[in-house]
Amino acid sequence: MFLFRLEGEDSVPDTIQSMARRAREASFSLAGASLEARNQALEAIAREIENHMDNLLAVNAADVEAATAEGLSAPLLSRLKLTRAKCAGMAEGLRSLALLPDPLGKVQYARELSPGLNLYRVSCPIGVVGVIFESRPDALVQIASLCLKSGNAVLLKGGREAARTNEALADLIIRAARQCGLPDGWCALLHSREDVQEMLRQHEWIDLIIPRGSNAFVRYIMQNSEIPVLGHAEGLCHVYVDDPCDLNLALRVTVDSKAQNLSVCNAAETLLVNAGVASAFLPEVARALREKGIVLRGDERTRALIGCDPATEEDWATEYLDAILSIRVVDSLEEAVAHINRYGSHHTDCIITTDRAHAEFFMNRVDSADVFLNCSTRFADGFRYGLGAEVGIATGKLHARGPMGMEGLCTYKYRLYGSGQTLSQLDSGEIKLTHRPIEPKLPDFPPCENKRIRAPGACRRAFMVPQETRALSASA
Repeated sequence: MFLFRLEGEDSVPDTIQSMARRAREASFSLAGASLEARNQALEAIAREIENHMDNLLAVNAADVEAATAEGLSAPLLSRLKLTRAKCAGMAEGLRSLALLPDPLGKVQYARELSPGLNLYRVSCPIGVVGVIFESRPDALVQIASLCLKSGNAVLLKGGREAARTNEALADLIIRAARQCGLPDGWCALLHSREDVQEMLRQHEWIDLIIPRGSNAFVRYIMQNSEIPVLGHAEGLCHVYVDDPCDLNLALRVTVDSKAQNLSVCNAAETLLVNAGVASAFLPEVARALREKGIVLRGDERTRALIGCDPATEEDWATEYLDAILSIRVVDSLEEAVAHINRYGSHHTDCIITTDRAHAEFFMNRVDSADVFLNCSTRFADGFRYGLGAEVGIATGKLHARGPMGMEGLCTYKYRLYGSGQTLSQLDSGEIKLTHRPIEPKLPDFPPCENKRIRAPGACRRAFMVPQETRALSASA
């Protein structure tokens, strides 16, 4: 269990409930933190990573050694291992995120309800987010930084293989944020499956759970959580080579989609090839893929052209995250789309074609978060999309979809600015509804002239925390 404590607390481990409760309290302060303070914290975290790179690499080496001894597969070891380049990339990502506009306080809708009565829909943080993710240490930094920038508190649970690395990174993040004046408790780390089970029961304090992993894992979390769940499931991605297409382009994109990085969720796992180009394309792509060490599995028509292992029904539904690619020859665009919608995970799918109508059909009919034309599936990524980073790639439809950046960690509230209007006035006809569009900019709020009703600073701060939270905090 995570042992981080506020200064002055007794040296006893936190319970998950106390961590969640403190995260809730911290979320109110973080929601009101200035953009400057949040960006300064991101820069401070980047510096901490750079200044403590040697220590991070040493700690990570211990995790990699233990995982190797346990027989973790090579692709997963690659995701687990930190390098100087990965650490530099984490720092770069933090600084890129700091340069992005503030996701909070954006006016999404503005209407005059009646003269002097103006309504605004304004973006705000979700609150407290619990994220369960795989054994990839850089994911912890991405998730924590996105939550920080978007004003959310976060409870993190990474894979056990990265336990030492995750703890070092979490300590570093918390320390850097504290130095910039951000509230303690906004970020915390869970260590065990039991911690996760307890977190899933903290509906009073946690607003959203985000699990990253297989479909089975996401379903398990959904079935066992008392908190709303936003699933980030596996990436069973497809490349479909159409007739007509540019075969050289198709070769380049297919090889990159599969072989550029085997262990990522946006790598292609199934290649679909139209029968009209199969005899010309398959021998060439098979040669190129085999040169990259990729093992091919195909249906009967594929095997007749290139010779390879037979593909089973299970292969079509498998995310390999390994040097394996399943291949099927299809007779039509419609058959390719039907295959993807049946077996895919709604993550990322690509069509290679020179026919505009075929491209539109594919991109309209494939039910995935990301649909691509003539480019590698590997582009499905929050950083490459310009989102700074990503919490993950959401394969559902509510409330975020695809690479989930800062905006996906925001919700909204309605702000109504009045000048004494009452519903009685509306009922009597004294005032009327206009519903007139107005400038999407929050108005300046005039200072209160009656000083007797202005709450002292301490009281105003107390208003930020629900009464039940204050009561529990006092008794804790």
